[in-house]
Formats: sequence, C-alpha cells, structure tokens
Amino acid sequence: MGVFFSSIQGILIIIVLIAVGYGLTHLGWFSENSTKLIARLVTQVALPTYMISTITKDFTAEKLIKLLPDLAIPVLSMTILIFVSIILIKILKIDPKHKGLFSSMFFNSNTVFVGLPVNMALFGEKSLPYVLVYYMANTTFFWTLGTYLIQMDGEIKGKFKLKTTLKKIFSPPLLGFIIGLILVMLHIQLPKFLMSDFEYLGNLTIPLSMIFIGISIYNAGLKNISFHKDNVAILVGRFICAPLLMAALFLFIPATPLMRQVFIVQAAMPVMTNAPVVAKLYHADSNYAAIMVTETTLLSLIVVPIIMVLIK
Repeated sequence: MGVFFSSIQGILIIIVLIAVGYGLTHLGWFSENSTKLIARLVTQVALPTYMISTITKDFTAEKLIKLLPDLAIPVLSMTILIFVSIILIKILKIDPKHKGLFSSMFFNSNTVFVGLPVNMALFGEKSLPYVLVYYMANTTFFWTLGTYLIQMDGEIKGKFKLKTTLKKIFSPPLLGFIIGLILVMLHIQLPKFLMSDFEYLGNLTIPLSMIFIGISIYNAGLKNISFHKDNVAILVGRFICAPLLMAALFLFIPATPLMRQVFIVQAAMPVMTNAPVVAKLYHADSNYAAIMVTETTLLSLIVVPIIMVLIK
C-alpha cells in the first residue's frame, strides 16, 4: 500500500500544477501572446539552464564514464519504439497532421517532470543515477529526432535545407545538455554565482511547462479529451508497448534489480510535457499534444501503481 500511495503522489504534483494553469486561464490571465512567451521562456531559457545545472550538480566525470554503457538499453528501446510508431502510423492511418507528434510522443517519455519525482518516491536517492541515464537518452532523442518530427508537422512539406535543419536539431535545450556534459568531462567549474543563476532559471522549467499545459488544455477544451484512435494508440505505446519492451530487453541484458525497475518505470511515464510547448513554437497541433500529456498523466495514476506491483 505504501508503494501505491508513493507512486500516486508523484503524479498528483504534476496534475495540481496543470490545474493552476487551467484555472488561471479560465480567470482570463493569459492571452495568445503570453502563451507564446511562456513557450519561449521554457525552451530557450529555463530548459538549457536546467540541463547545465542538473548535469554539473548530479554527475562526475567518473560516474558518467561508469554509467555510459547503460545508455545502450534506453537507446535500443526507443529506437525500436520509433519503428513501431512508423508501422502504426501506416496501419492505423493516423491523421497526417499528427504523424510527427504521434511518433515523438510514442517513443519519448516524461523522465524528469514525472519520472524523477516518481522514482525518488519509490526507490529513494539510490535510483538517481539510473533515472539520469534514462533521462540522457530520452533528452537526446526528444531534442533531436523528436523535435524534428514535431516541426515537420507544422511546416510546408518538401523543403529541406541542411543549415536550417541543423539549427532545429541543435536546439537550446540540447545545447545546454551538451554544455553540461562538456563541463563535467573537462572538470570545469563555473563561478558559484553563475551556477546559482542557472539553478534559479532552471527551476522555472517544471512550473512553467505545467502552466503552459494547463493553458493549452483550457484552450483545447476538456470536452475534446477522447479515445480517438490517434489517442488510444499513444496510450498503448506509453503504457503497454514501452514497459513491455523494456522488460523484454532485460531477459537478454544482465542488470541489477534496481536498474531494471527504474528503467521499466521510466519507459512507462506519460508523454513529454515539452511536446505541446515545442508544437506551439513550430505551429504543429499543440492542443493534440497537450491533451495527450493530460490523458497520459491522469492515466499514470492507475498505471504506475500496477507496474510497481508487477515489478517489485
């Protein structure tokens, strides 16, 4: 019963923050321009500084080197899920304007905003290295291929420019992630005041992202939350395909019980909270993304406790 309530609390934190954004929008606090501003603050200011602050604080060069081989497991899992999503897009005839978002949401999970507090609540601080290993793989996938796919939903098809594509792939959050890794590997310590600034700015990431999702849900309308095939397929991907695939990989890959548990939980996390933010910036269907974040986050209240019972 303790496991059950611990897992629920991690999800409730996120739902309450989303509700704040939803409620403030209902009160008329946010306009179209303010939502664009929040999206830019998250992706171009808060997330890059969050990456630098978190990686330099929680990792050492020795720990990075030791954990590096473990990256292969989530990388392999997400690569397989990408191909599964492509097959499902064709079989289910997913809405063409949702193809990129569908694939990105299918193989990426919310490893930090939900995954981190859930794993810390369930397994304690000893889970942190494995949480961050999965996070490293997930972040790299989302801010390269995932973001690129979302951008393709919102752009005129048929145009390809290498310079433009590279600028999109190497987005500010990924650059912040890379800078953090370089600082750790080269044993470079930034001035304390600068790291404090990065930490303060990075701490804006979670509340601003949640508020943005609440705004998007209000604008989309709760009545639009449905179980259309585009939605159901994402739910199946997040809560059935991803954790089952991860569990299957551990039949062939030796690992500690804790790593196995953390990776399976991380694989079963909701849709990335940044998906609607990125969709908004690049004129993709941010309402669809926001609805899927909410649906998967709400369903996590049921799914995560069940998974914990199965893997304990």
